[in-house]
Amino acid sequence: MTSLLAFLFVLGILIFVHELGHFLMARRFGVRVITFSLGFGPKLVRIRRGDTEYAISAIPLGGYVKMAGENPDEPLSGRGDEFLSKPKWQRFLVFVSGPAMNLLLAIVVTAFVLYHGASAPAYERDPAVVGRVEPGSPAARAGIRPGDEIVEVEGRRIENWEQLSMAIVPRARRETEIVLLREGRYVRVRLTPTARTDYEVGDIGVEPLTHPEVVAVTPGSPAARAGIRPGDVILGIDGIRDVELQRLIAHIKERPERPVTLTIRRGTEIREIQVTPQRQAGAGVIGVQLNPFELRRVEPGPIEAVRMSLERNWEWTRLIFRTLAGLLTRETSVKQLMGPVGIAELSGGAAELGWIPLLNLMAMISLNLGLLNLLPIPVLDGGHIAILLLEGLRGRDFSVRVKERLLFAGLVVLMVLMATVIYNDLARVQWLDRLLPWR
Repeated sequence: MTSLLAFLFVLGILIFVHELGHFLMARRFGVRVITFSLGFGPKLVRIRRGDTEYAISAIPLGGYVKMAGENPDEPLSGRGDEFLSKPKWQRFLVFVSGPAMNLLLAIVVTAFVLYHGASAPAYERDPAVVGRVEPGSPAARAGIRPGDEIVEVEGRRIENWEQLSMAIVPRARRETEIVLLREGRYVRVRLTPTARTDYEVGDIGVEPLTHPEVVAVTPGSPAARAGIRPGDVILGIDGIRDVELQRLIAHIKERPERPVTLTIRRGTEIREIQVTPQRQAGAGVIGVQLNPFELRRVEPGPIEAVRMSLERNWEWTRLIFRTLAGLLTRETSVKQLMGPVGIAELSGGAAELGWIPLLNLMAMISLNLGLLNLLPIPVLDGGHIAILLLEGLRGRDFSVRVKERLLFAGLVVLMVLMATVIYNDLARVQWLDRLLPWR
Protein backbone atom coordinates (compact mmCIF):
# COMPACT_ATOMS: atom_id res chain seq x y z
CA MET A 1 0.00 0.00 0.00
CA THR A 2 2.88 2.38 0.81
CA SER A 3 4.39 1.77 -2.65
CA LEU A 4 1.04 2.42 -4.36
CA LEU A 5 0.33 5.64 -2.43
CA ALA A 6 3.89 6.92 -2.92
CA PHE A 7 3.70 6.05 -6.65
CA LEU A 8 0.40 7.90 -7.08
CA PHE A 9 1.75 10.89 -5.13
CA VAL A 10 4.94 11.15 -7.21
CA LEU A 11 3.32 10.45 -10.57
CA GLY A 12 0.33 12.69 -9.82
CA ILE A 13 2.54 15.70 -9.11
CA LEU A 14 4.78 15.07 -12.14
CA ILE A 15 1.83 14.72 -14.52
CA PHE A 16 0.04 17.75 -13.04
CA VAL A 17 3.14 19.95 -13.37
CA HIS A 18 3.78 18.76 -16.94
CA GLU A 19 0.23 19.34 -18.16
CA LEU A 20 0.02 22.61 -16.23
CA GLY A 21 2.93 23.88 -18.32
CA HIS A 22 1.05 23.15 -21.57
CA PHE A 23 -2.18 24.59 -20.13
CA LEU A 24 -0.73 27.88 -18.86
CA MET A 25 1.22 28.57 -22.05
CA ALA A 26 -1.82 27.76 -24.22
CA ARG A 27 -3.98 30.12 -22.17
CA ARG A 28 -1.21 32.73 -22.29
CA PHE A 29 -1.51 32.81 -26.09
CA GLY A 30 -5.32 32.76 -26.07
CA VAL A 31 -5.77 29.12 -27.10
CA ARG A 32 -9.11 27.69 -25.94
CA VAL A 33 -8.49 24.60 -23.77
CA ILE A 34 -11.31 22.06 -23.97
CA THR A 35 -10.03 19.46 -21.46
CA PHE A 36 -7.36 19.34 -18.76
CA SER A 37 -7.10 15.71 -17.59
CA LEU A 38 -4.88 13.87 -15.13
CA GLY A 39 -4.83 10.30 -16.44
CA PHE A 40 -6.35 8.65 -19.50
CA GLY A 41 -9.48 6.64 -20.14
CA PRO A 42 -12.90 7.01 -18.49
CA LYS A 43 -13.29 10.20 -16.48
CA LEU A 44 -13.87 9.55 -12.78
CA VAL A 45 -14.24 13.18 -11.70
CA ARG A 46 -15.07 16.14 -13.93
CA ILE A 47 -15.64 19.83 -13.22
CA ARG A 48 -16.35 22.52 -15.81
CA ARG A 49 -15.03 26.04 -15.38
CA GLY A 50 -15.70 28.37 -18.31
CA ASP A 51 -14.72 26.70 -21.60
CA THR A 52 -12.54 24.06 -19.92
CA GLU A 53 -13.42 20.69 -18.38
CA TYR A 54 -11.04 19.60 -15.61
CA ALA A 55 -10.98 15.83 -15.07
CA ILE A 56 -9.31 12.98 -13.20
CA SER A 57 -9.35 9.84 -15.36
CA ALA A 58 -9.07 6.15 -14.55
CA ILE A 59 -5.58 5.30 -15.88
CA PRO A 60 -3.02 7.34 -13.90
CA LEU A 61 -0.08 6.82 -16.28
CA GLY A 62 -0.17 10.20 -17.96
CA GLY A 63 -2.46 13.08 -18.75
CA TYR A 64 -3.42 15.44 -21.53
CA VAL A 65 -4.51 18.94 -22.43
CA LYS A 66 -6.97 18.98 -25.33
CA MET A 67 -6.93 22.29 -27.17
CA ALA A 68 -9.40 23.63 -29.71
CA GLY A 69 -8.24 23.16 -33.28
CA GLU A 70 -5.13 21.11 -32.52
CA ASN A 71 -6.13 18.14 -34.72
CA PRO A 72 -5.80 18.87 -38.46
CA ASP A 73 -8.24 16.00 -39.17
CA GLU A 74 -11.05 17.94 -37.51
CA PRO A 75 -12.86 20.76 -39.31
CA LEU A 76 -11.18 24.07 -38.43
CA SER A 77 -13.23 27.23 -38.16
CA GLY A 78 -10.19 29.52 -38.43
CA ARG A 79 -11.09 31.24 -35.15
CA GLY A 80 -8.23 32.98 -33.37
CA ASP A 81 -8.54 30.77 -30.27
CA GLU A 82 -7.69 27.55 -32.19
CA PHE A 83 -4.25 26.04 -31.71
CA LEU A 84 -3.41 25.70 -35.41
CA SER A 85 -4.36 29.33 -35.96
CA LYS A 86 -1.41 30.43 -33.84
CA PRO A 87 2.05 31.13 -35.31
CA LYS A 88 4.63 28.36 -35.13
CA TRP A 89 6.72 30.03 -32.42
CA GLN A 90 3.71 30.11 -30.10
CA ARG A 91 2.89 26.45 -30.82
CA PHE A 92 6.55 25.61 -30.15
CA LEU A 93 6.37 27.28 -26.73
CA VAL A 94 3.15 25.43 -25.89
CA PHE A 95 4.78 22.09 -26.70
CA VAL A 96 8.06 22.83 -24.90
CA SER A 97 6.46 24.25 -21.76
CA GLY A 98 5.41 20.82 -20.40
CA PRO A 99 8.91 19.30 -20.38
CA ALA A 100 10.33 22.66 -19.24
CA MET A 101 8.08 22.59 -16.16
CA ASN A 102 9.37 19.10 -15.29
CA LEU A 103 12.97 20.29 -15.61
CA LEU A 104 12.20 23.32 -13.45
CA LEU A 105 10.49 21.09 -10.86
CA ALA A 106 13.58 18.87 -10.70
CA ILE A 107 15.80 21.89 -10.01
CA VAL A 108 13.45 23.39 -7.39
CA VAL A 109 12.84 20.12 -5.52
CA THR A 110 16.54 19.19 -5.53
CA ALA A 111 17.40 22.66 -4.17
CA PHE A 112 14.75 22.21 -1.45
CA VAL A 113 16.21 18.81 -0.49
CA LEU A 114 19.76 20.18 -0.37
CA TYR A 115 18.70 23.26 1.61
CA HIS A 116 17.18 21.03 4.30
CA GLY A 117 20.47 19.20 4.62
CA ALA A 118 21.63 15.91 3.21
CA SER A 119 24.25 13.32 4.02
CA ALA A 120 26.45 11.84 1.32
CA PRO A 121 29.38 9.41 1.35
CA ALA A 122 32.54 11.40 1.99
CA TYR A 123 34.55 9.25 -0.43
CA GLU A 124 32.42 10.18 -3.48
CA ARG A 125 34.47 13.32 -4.15
CA ASP A 126 37.84 11.65 -3.44
CA PRO A 127 40.15 10.37 -6.22
CA ALA A 128 39.26 6.79 -7.21
CA VAL A 129 42.14 5.16 -5.32
CA VAL A 130 41.37 1.47 -4.80
CA GLY A 131 41.21 0.50 -1.14
CA ARG A 132 39.89 -3.03 -1.45
CA VAL A 133 39.50 -5.52 -4.30
CA GLU A 134 36.81 -8.18 -4.06
CA PRO A 135 38.34 -11.66 -4.52
CA GLY A 136 37.33 -13.25 -7.83
CA SER A 137 35.91 -9.98 -9.17
CA PRO A 138 36.62 -8.59 -12.66
CA ALA A 139 39.08 -6.15 -11.06
CA ALA A 140 40.93 -8.96 -9.28
CA ARG A 141 41.16 -11.03 -12.49
CA ALA A 142 42.47 -7.98 -14.37
CA GLY A 143 45.24 -7.49 -11.81
CA ILE A 144 43.97 -4.27 -10.18
CA ARG A 145 45.54 -3.81 -6.74
CA PRO A 146 44.87 -1.71 -3.64
CA GLY A 147 46.62 1.62 -4.10
CA ASP A 148 45.92 1.82 -7.85
CA GLU A 149 44.11 4.99 -8.90
CA ILE A 150 41.53 4.60 -11.68
CA VAL A 151 41.96 7.66 -13.90
CA GLU A 152 40.15 6.70 -17.12
CA VAL A 153 37.29 4.43 -18.24
CA GLU A 154 36.79 3.92 -21.98
CA GLY A 155 38.53 7.20 -22.76
CA ARG A 156 36.55 9.16 -20.18
CA ARG A 157 38.57 11.01 -17.53
CA ILE A 158 37.77 9.89 -13.95
CA GLU A 159 38.41 12.38 -11.16
CA ASN A 160 36.53 10.80 -8.24
CA TRP A 161 34.55 7.77 -7.08
CA GLU A 162 31.22 9.31 -8.11
CA GLN A 163 32.40 9.64 -11.72
CA LEU A 164 33.76 6.09 -11.65
CA SER A 165 30.41 4.73 -10.53
CA MET A 166 28.58 6.61 -13.30
CA ALA A 167 31.05 5.28 -15.87
CA ILE A 168 30.83 1.62 -14.78
CA VAL A 169 27.10 1.28 -13.96
CA PRO A 170 25.87 1.19 -17.60
CA ARG A 171 28.63 -1.18 -18.82
CA ALA A 172 27.47 -4.50 -17.36
CA ARG A 173 28.75 -7.43 -19.47
CA ARG A 174 30.56 -5.02 -21.84
CA GLU A 175 34.34 -5.26 -22.19
CA THR A 176 35.83 -2.05 -20.82
CA GLU A 177 39.27 -0.48 -20.95
CA ILE A 178 40.48 1.08 -17.71
CA VAL A 179 43.60 3.19 -17.20
CA LEU A 180 45.30 2.98 -13.79
CA LEU A 181 47.92 5.17 -12.19
CA ARG A 182 50.26 2.77 -10.37
CA GLU A 183 53.43 4.02 -8.67
CA GLY A 184 53.74 6.97 -11.04
CA ARG A 185 53.14 5.08 -14.30
CA TYR A 186 50.00 4.42 -16.33
CA VAL A 187 48.74 0.86 -16.74
CA ARG A 188 45.95 -0.21 -19.12
CA VAL A 189 43.76 -3.19 -18.30
CA ARG A 190 40.66 -4.67 -19.93
CA LEU A 191 37.84 -6.24 -17.97
CA THR A 192 34.12 -6.97 -18.19
CA PRO A 193 31.95 -5.59 -15.36
CA THR A 194 29.52 -8.08 -13.85
CA ALA A 195 25.77 -7.39 -13.74
CA ARG A 196 24.49 -6.82 -10.19
CA THR A 197 20.83 -6.76 -9.10
CA ASP A 198 17.78 -7.22 -11.35
CA TYR A 199 18.62 -3.90 -13.03
CA GLU A 200 21.96 -5.26 -14.33
CA VAL A 201 24.08 -2.55 -12.71
CA GLY A 202 27.71 -2.79 -13.80
CA ASP A 203 30.27 -3.59 -11.07
CA ILE A 204 34.00 -4.36 -11.21
CA GLY A 205 34.54 -5.25 -7.55
CA VAL A 206 36.59 -2.35 -6.18
CA GLU A 207 35.93 -0.21 -3.13
CA PRO A 208 37.53 2.88 -1.64
CA LEU A 209 39.35 2.67 1.68
CA THR A 210 36.52 3.58 4.05
CA HIS A 211 36.07 3.59 7.81
CA PRO A 212 32.83 2.99 9.74
CA GLU A 213 31.26 6.07 11.28
CA VAL A 214 29.21 6.12 14.48
CA VAL A 215 25.71 7.38 13.64
CA ALA A 216 24.05 6.93 17.05
CA VAL A 217 24.98 5.74 20.55
CA THR A 218 22.47 3.95 22.81
CA PRO A 219 22.19 5.77 26.17
CA GLY A 220 23.66 3.72 29.04
CA SER A 221 25.42 1.31 26.65
CA PRO A 222 29.09 0.29 26.95
CA ALA A 223 29.91 2.73 24.12
CA ALA A 224 28.14 5.60 25.90
CA ARG A 225 29.95 4.86 29.18
CA ALA A 226 33.28 4.75 27.33
CA GLY A 227 32.68 8.20 25.83
CA ILE A 228 32.06 7.25 22.20
CA ARG A 229 30.02 9.91 20.38
CA PRO A 230 28.03 10.15 17.11
CA GLY A 231 30.37 11.32 14.34
CA ASP A 232 33.36 9.34 15.64
CA VAL A 233 35.14 7.50 12.82
CA ILE A 234 36.51 4.05 13.73
CA LEU A 235 39.95 3.62 12.17
CA GLY A 236 40.86 0.30 13.81
CA ILE A 237 40.24 -2.15 16.63
CA ASP A 238 42.81 -3.96 18.81
CA GLY A 239 45.62 -2.84 16.52
CA ILE A 240 43.87 -3.93 13.32
CA ARG A 241 44.02 -0.86 11.06
CA ASP A 242 41.55 0.18 8.34
CA VAL A 243 38.96 -2.29 9.57
CA GLU A 244 35.79 -2.54 7.46
CA LEU A 245 32.29 -2.66 8.95
CA GLN A 246 31.62 -6.40 8.82
CA ARG A 247 35.01 -7.31 10.23
CA LEU A 248 34.57 -4.74 13.01
CA ILE A 249 31.17 -6.14 13.98
CA ALA A 250 32.48 -9.74 13.89
CA HIS A 251 35.45 -8.79 16.10
CA ILE A 252 33.16 -7.23 18.71
CA LYS A 253 30.66 -10.12 18.63
CA GLU A 254 33.44 -12.60 19.37
CA ARG A 255 34.46 -10.75 22.55
CA PRO A 256 31.54 -10.42 24.97
CA GLU A 257 32.68 -9.07 28.37
CA ARG A 258 36.26 -8.74 27.09
CA PRO A 259 37.76 -5.25 26.63
CA VAL A 260 38.55 -4.07 23.11
CA THR A 261 40.44 -0.95 22.09
CA LEU A 262 38.98 1.24 19.36
CA THR A 263 41.14 3.69 17.45
CA ILE A 264 38.87 6.59 16.50
CA ARG A 265 39.13 9.93 14.78
CA ARG A 266 37.14 12.77 16.28
CA GLY A 267 37.54 15.86 14.16
CA THR A 268 41.30 16.15 13.62
CA GLU A 269 42.20 14.24 16.80
CA ILE A 270 43.13 10.54 16.86
CA ARG A 271 42.50 8.75 20.17
CA GLU A 272 42.12 5.23 21.56
CA ILE A 273 39.08 4.27 23.62
CA GLN A 274 38.70 1.03 25.54
CA VAL A 275 35.18 -0.43 25.70
CA THR A 276 33.90 -3.73 27.08
CA PRO A 277 31.13 -5.32 24.96
CA GLN A 278 28.18 -6.59 26.96
CA ARG A 279 26.78 -10.05 26.30
CA GLN A 280 23.52 -10.12 24.36
CA ALA A 281 22.13 -13.37 22.95
CA GLY A 282 25.60 -14.88 23.40
CA ALA A 283 27.38 -12.18 21.35
CA GLY A 284 29.19 -9.00 22.25
CA VAL A 285 27.55 -5.61 21.56
CA ILE A 286 28.66 -2.10 22.48
CA GLY A 287 25.46 -0.19 21.64
CA VAL A 288 26.26 1.86 18.55
CA GLN A 289 24.63 2.31 15.17
CA LEU A 290 27.26 2.37 12.43
CA ASN A 291 27.42 3.53 8.86
CA PRO A 292 29.83 1.58 6.59
CA PHE A 293 31.60 4.77 5.50
CA GLU A 294 32.20 8.33 6.61
CA LEU A 295 29.49 10.82 5.78
CA ARG A 296 29.73 14.47 4.82
CA ARG A 297 26.86 16.72 5.79
CA VAL A 298 25.66 19.20 3.17
CA GLU A 299 23.84 22.25 4.61
CA PRO A 300 23.98 25.06 2.03
CA GLY A 301 22.18 28.39 2.10
CA PRO A 302 19.36 29.14 -0.39
CA ILE A 303 21.58 30.48 -3.20
CA GLU A 304 24.19 27.75 -2.72
CA ALA A 305 21.41 25.12 -2.72
CA VAL A 306 20.20 26.35 -6.12
CA ARG A 307 23.74 26.30 -7.50
CA MET A 308 24.33 22.76 -6.20
CA SER A 309 20.93 21.70 -7.60
CA LEU A 310 21.91 22.94 -11.06
CA GLU A 311 25.21 21.04 -10.84
CA ARG A 312 23.54 17.83 -9.66
CA ASN A 313 20.81 17.96 -12.31
CA TRP A 314 23.45 18.57 -14.98
CA GLU A 315 25.33 15.46 -13.83
CA TRP A 316 22.09 13.45 -13.89
CA THR A 317 21.34 14.83 -17.38
CA ARG A 318 24.72 13.69 -18.67
CA LEU A 319 24.15 10.24 -17.17
CA ILE A 320 20.69 9.98 -18.77
CA PHE A 321 22.02 10.85 -22.22
CA ARG A 322 24.97 8.47 -21.82
CA THR A 323 22.49 5.74 -20.94
CA LEU A 324 20.33 6.55 -23.97
CA ALA A 325 23.39 6.56 -26.22
CA GLY A 326 24.42 3.22 -24.70
CA LEU A 327 21.00 1.76 -25.50
CA LEU A 328 21.35 2.82 -29.14
CA THR A 329 24.86 1.36 -29.41
CA ARG A 330 23.85 -1.72 -27.36
CA GLU A 331 26.51 -0.91 -24.76
CA THR A 332 23.84 -0.52 -22.05
CA SER A 333 21.44 -3.30 -21.15
CA VAL A 334 17.74 -2.61 -21.71
CA LYS A 335 17.18 -4.28 -18.34
CA GLN A 336 18.29 -1.04 -16.73
CA LEU A 337 15.01 0.50 -17.91
CA MET A 338 12.09 0.41 -15.50
CA GLY A 339 8.37 1.00 -15.84
CA PRO A 340 5.46 1.72 -13.48
CA VAL A 341 6.09 -1.28 -11.20
CA GLY A 342 9.78 -0.44 -10.80
CA ILE A 343 8.98 3.22 -10.10
CA ALA A 344 6.33 2.16 -7.57
CA GLU A 345 8.86 -0.04 -5.75
CA LEU A 346 11.42 2.77 -5.63
CA SER A 347 8.76 5.24 -4.49
CA GLY A 348 7.63 2.92 -1.70
CA GLY A 349 11.20 2.34 -0.53
CA ALA A 350 11.93 6.08 -0.55
CA ALA A 351 8.66 6.87 1.28
CA GLU A 352 9.58 4.47 4.07
CA LEU A 353 12.83 6.43 4.58
CA GLY A 354 10.97 9.76 4.84
CA TRP A 355 9.86 12.78 2.85
CA ILE A 356 13.33 13.95 1.86
CA PRO A 357 14.32 10.68 0.07
CA LEU A 358 10.90 10.59 -1.62
CA LEU A 359 11.27 14.18 -2.84
CA ASN A 360 14.79 13.42 -4.06
CA LEU A 361 13.45 10.47 -6.08
CA MET A 362 10.64 12.66 -7.44
CA ALA A 363 13.21 15.21 -8.65
CA MET A 364 15.17 12.50 -10.50
CA ILE A 365 12.03 11.10 -12.16
CA SER A 366 10.87 14.62 -13.08
CA LEU A 367 14.20 15.28 -14.80
CA ASN A 368 13.92 11.97 -16.68
CA LEU A 369 10.35 12.76 -17.72
CA GLY A 370 11.26 16.23 -18.95
CA LEU A 371 14.28 15.10 -20.95
CA LEU A 372 12.61 12.02 -22.47
CA ASN A 373 9.63 14.10 -23.56
CA LEU A 374 12.01 16.31 -25.53
CA LEU A 375 13.28 13.40 -27.63
CA PRO A 376 12.34 13.85 -31.33
CA ILE A 377 9.90 10.95 -31.34
CA PRO A 378 6.48 11.74 -32.86
CA VAL A 379 3.67 11.50 -30.27
CA LEU A 380 6.02 12.97 -27.62
CA ASP A 381 6.35 16.74 -27.22
CA GLY A 382 9.81 16.56 -28.76
CA GLY A 383 8.34 14.91 -31.84
CA HIS A 384 5.81 17.72 -32.31
CA ILE A 385 8.61 20.26 -31.82
CA ALA A 386 10.76 18.48 -34.42
CA ILE A 387 7.89 18.50 -36.94
CA LEU A 388 7.37 22.25 -36.34
CA LEU A 389 11.08 22.91 -36.89
CA LEU A 390 11.15 20.84 -40.09
CA GLU A 391 8.07 22.64 -41.39
CA GLY A 392 9.73 25.97 -40.62
CA LEU A 393 12.88 24.98 -42.53
CA ARG A 394 10.78 23.60 -45.38
CA GLY A 395 8.70 26.76 -45.68
CA ARG A 396 5.34 24.93 -45.68
CA ASP A 397 3.47 22.41 -43.54
CA PHE A 398 3.50 18.67 -44.08
CA SER A 399 0.31 17.12 -45.38
CA VAL A 400 -2.10 15.47 -42.96
CA ARG A 401 -1.16 12.08 -44.45
CA VAL A 402 2.58 12.61 -43.77
CA LYS A 403 1.87 13.74 -40.21
CA GLU A 404 -0.31 10.67 -39.61
CA ARG A 405 2.51 8.39 -40.78
CA LEU A 406 5.04 10.15 -38.55
CA LEU A 407 2.74 9.92 -35.53
CA PHE A 408 2.05 6.26 -36.22
CA ALA A 409 5.79 5.54 -36.41
CA GLY A 410 6.29 7.37 -33.12
CA LEU A 411 3.46 5.40 -31.54
CA VAL A 412 5.08 2.12 -32.60
CA VAL A 413 8.41 3.19 -31.04
CA LEU A 414 6.62 4.21 -27.85
CA MET A 415 4.67 0.93 -27.66
CA VAL A 416 7.87 -1.11 -28.11
CA LEU A 417 9.51 0.91 -25.33
CA MET A 418 6.49 0.43 -23.04
CA ALA A 419 6.42 -3.30 -23.75
CA THR A 420 10.13 -3.51 -22.88
CA VAL A 421 9.88 -1.68 -19.54
CA ILE A 422 6.73 -3.57 -18.51
CA TYR A 423 8.42 -6.88 -19.36
CA ASN A 424 11.43 -5.80 -17.28
CA ASP A 425 9.15 -4.93 -14.37
CA LEU A 426 7.31 -8.25 -14.50
CA ALA A 427 10.54 -10.23 -14.88
CA ARG A 428 11.76 -8.71 -11.60
CA VAL A 429 8.77 -10.18 -9.74
CA GLN A 430 10.21 -13.47 -8.46
CA TRP A 431 7.14 -15.70 -8.75
CA LEU A 432 6.43 -14.42 -12.29
CA ASP A 433 10.07 -14.85 -13.28
CA ARG A 434 9.78 -18.57 -12.55
CA LEU A 435 6.95 -18.79 -15.11
CA LEU A 436 9.21 -17.49 -17.91
CA PRO A 437 10.98 -20.64 -19.16
CA TRP A 438 13.38 -18.74 -21.45
CA ARG A 439 14.93 -16.78 -18.56
